[in-house]
Amino acid sequence: MTEKQEIFISVDIEAAGPIPPDFSMLSIGACRADDVEGVGFYRELKPINDRFDPDALKVTGFDLEILRRDGVEPEQAMAQFSTWISEITGSEGRPVFVGFNAPFDWSFVNYYFHHFLGANPFGIGALDVKALYMGATGCAWRETRSSMFPVAKQAPEQRHNALGDARHQARLFRHVLSLTQP
Repeated sequence: MTEKQEIFISVDIEAAGPIPPDFSMLSIGACRADDVEGVGFYRELKPINDRFDPDALKVTGFDLEILRRDGVEPEQAMAQFSTWISEITGSEGRPVFVGFNAPFDWSFVNYYFHHFLGANPFGIGALDVKALYMGATGCAWRETRSSMFPVAKQAPEQRHNALGDARHQARLFRHVLSLTQP
């Protein structure tokens, strides 16, 4: 039996607070880590409840009333995301969730996939770029901020846009991989 090819997918979310399901995932963005500018995925979701952390909303710039009106139903958004993942991995690929501070983003994605669709196509784990960078360079945890990476900085208008963030963290991931390859 042949192992499926790992397809690294950079995923970022914006949320109304620190934990699911107490707080809603407000947007999700993703791209293939090896094709940063290729076809990405982006959805803004209807909130699943009214709870929010004012600081989180300030960072994201989202308005819950607008998302209630214009956002995609979470079940539909997760079904669309699952389809997109299947399309880019094909039958021979296995999706690997890549995140910058992956535990945060993965916790929301995992909850939403299980709650709304019954399964998470990424499985039970995620690859964290911050931890990978620390391991590859031997740096201290405090040195794993994206601003410390020797890569082009993210354009301000792309910050806290889930797809823009996913593309930037894919570049960070590729940089870390380049450190480990001869």
